[in-house]
Amino acid sequence: MLARLRRLFAPPRTRALEAGARGRRWDGAPVVSRSLTNDVAAQGRTVSARASHAARNDPHAAAAVSALVASIVGPGIVPSSQHPDPEARERVNALWADWVSLADFDRLGDFYALQALAVRQMIEVGESFAHLFDVGDGLRLRLIHPDQVPFEFPLIGPASNVRAGVELDDLGRVVAYHVLPRRPDDPTAPFVAAYTPVRVPADDVAHLFQPLEPGQLRGLSWLAPVLLKLHDLDQHADAALMRAKVAALLCGVITDPDGSGAGLGGTQTGGTLTTGLEPGTLLSLPPGKGVEFLDPKESQHFDAFTKSHLRAVAAGLGIPYELLTGDLSGVNYSSIRAGMVEFRRKLEHWQHNVVVFRFCRPIWDRWIEYCGLSGLLPGYLDDPAPYHRVDWLPPRQEWVDPKKDTEAEVLAIRAGLKSRTQAITERGYSPEKVDAEIALDRAREQRLGLAFDTTLPTTAEAPADA
Repeated sequence: MLARLRRLFAPPRTRALEAGARGRRWDGAPVVSRSLTNDVAAQGRTVSARASHAARNDPHAAAAVSALVASIVGPGIVPSSQHPDPEARERVNALWADWVSLADFDRLGDFYALQALAVRQMIEVGESFAHLFDVGDGLRLRLIHPDQVPFEFPLIGPASNVRAGVELDDLGRVVAYHVLPRRPDDPTAPFVAAYTPVRVPADDVAHLFQPLEPGQLRGLSWLAPVLLKLHDLDQHADAALMRAKVAALLCGVITDPDGSGAGLGGTQTGGTLTTGLEPGTLLSLPPGKGVEFLDPKESQHFDAFTKSHLRAVAAGLGIPYELLTGDLSGVNYSSIRAGMVEFRRKLEHWQHNVVVFRFCRPIWDRWIEYCGLSGLLPGYLDDPAPYHRVDWLPPRQEWVDPKKDTEAEVLAIRAGLKSRTQAITERGYSPEKVDAEIALDRAREQRLGLAFDTTLPTTAEAPADA
């Protein structure tokens, strides 16, 4: 019995988890034990500065940021009221349409332009803040640069309740942000305004960032995992360019035992013979002399090395390599479709779980509340909940092969595998608006005596090359 207990509780001779083992192979491997909020508070400003520089100067970083913004937001993630009463729903949608062009306090664009700018800030520097406030004649929205919510100012209120510019209550919930009226690097900002944060309630702020761990308070740049690779690739490209310039200047090496260079022509200065070659030139060299032309071999590996690094950059950003580089030389219909299907899954996650939840929905709720309390929505005070129901419709994603994809969608609708409402919503449109437009088209066609063939062929009727 004692021997059995000893065997049961004896320490294992080998570790079961190699990832937690120690040894030569793990020497120098970094171990992360701090919270991400602490890391961002300590190094976030440096990461954001490097990411901003890359997004403005590195062509691949600029292409990646622009591609992500265009794919996630496009022309805009549009709300569609889901109030059960059709009249109330139409009134809410009409009020929203009127407010869209007035939303931006700084008049840089409409609400959907603010969406795109907020998402760009989130991707580039990790986060974006939107401040909602009443200007007297309506609710307005102003984007705040993350530098205006400084990590270094946990000075207002109890220090234990303010972390990295974010104030928490006793339960750890965000209740306020401490915001500088002007950016610290603004040369026109007064000293007091540049370094004295103002407490802004969390209900007045939409804080957009992608959470990577529970309890995270500040965002991390999406470029953080690939910044070093982009920097290395930029240095490699500079070195390759310099090598090409040197190779273009240096033609060859003269094999000359006595060092005189006699019989080769040209001018010799400091041991360097400067001469020229023309088409059809024949060299007559004395015995023992020769010319060896240089052919650098290192440049042959530049393309493969660059593609390998760019694939790693694309993987780190979660986008297809072809979208990052525009290089479609190695793809076919099946491969590009498979890559785009996986990318669209990520887009749906970013759109609904990040942008809609952390940016669009708080703004909608605050705007609906403002309209209801202002008397623009009769019945809101009696039952406000239905007015807050909304579906956010992301931009329609273009198909790789529109004909095949549309035919597959029609077959799914006919087989009852999906509804027309679902199909229309996935394209970024409102089903009710589409149906209303179709009804108006049919009525107008009948009134004018027009007839159009809108019947799609079935699979059996489809051409053989479809």
